[in-house]
Amino acid sequence: MATVYLSLGSNQQREHNLCSCLQRLRQDFTAVVCSTVYETAAVGFNGEAFLNLVVRCTTSYTPEALQTYLRTLEDAHGRVRNGEKYSPRTLDVDLLLYDDLNQQPEQNLPHSDILRYPFVLFPLLELDPELIHPALRCSLQTLISTTGLSRDSLHPFTLNCGH
Repeated sequence: MATVYLSLGSNQQREHNLCSCLQRLRQDFTAVVCSTVYETAAVGFNGEAFLNLVVRCTTSYTPEALQTYLRTLEDAHGRVRNGEKYSPRTLDVDLLLYDDLNQQPEQNLPHSDILRYPFVLFPLLELDPELIHPALRCSLQTLISTTGLSRDSLHPFTLNCGH
């Protein structure tokens, strides 16, 4: 079983889509643990604020099979793939880490968003403060220092999924 970290985000029917996604992840994977949910402004376009979180779980899927599963999960939640990188999302699920696998740059694993966005890096740190970035071989705390990312844009949000 591999330990994986997933980044989840939504800015369209965001609570419904994230709760539905989490329910599905809990059905299909083991040891599912969620970070704090954060509300963050849309990046790269004018739109509704996003809800973002990171999930740690274990799976027997290969990285390729997991990517296919995640794409199918997004599609089941009405994800529109229109080619615009920065646009509204019903559900965006990215594979951040798969054990300590380093498949950069061909598979973007570890995911480059770890170094780019506070709503990815800080929830990841919350779930595993001792985690080492597989490609850079340094701690997440070191990455915070070197990237200059700040928690200032992160606003904790209480997601009520009814369980």
